[in-house]
Amino acid sequence: MTNICRFTIPASRDLESILNYVASNNNFNAADKLLRKINDKCRKLADFPHMGRKRDELYPSLRSFPVDDYLLFYCLIEGGIEIQRVVSGYRDLDELFDEQSDE
Repeated sequence: MTNICRFTIPASRDLESILNYVASNNNFNAADKLLRKINDKCRKLADFPHMGRKRDELYPSLRSFPVDDYLLFYCLIEGGIEIQRVVSGYRDLDELFDEQSDE
């Protein structure tokens, strides 16, 4: 049985922006390869949700997992995980999650 992995709207927007950036700066093959890596990690995380690092310092019950230079931020939900954000590992994470809590 495979568990679910769903994306929030902000996470979907993050992923779209990242893929557009990679495609415009490298090529479509690089963007496709990154998308496949992210999808593979999401499937694994849905089946093994505790693999990721706890990130309670950013947001309660938040976890993260790296994919290349990006971080998948997610929470456990019934039957799988919900991807909250997909961001560069070089971003100021405290600022990102402070902005998100203000919304």
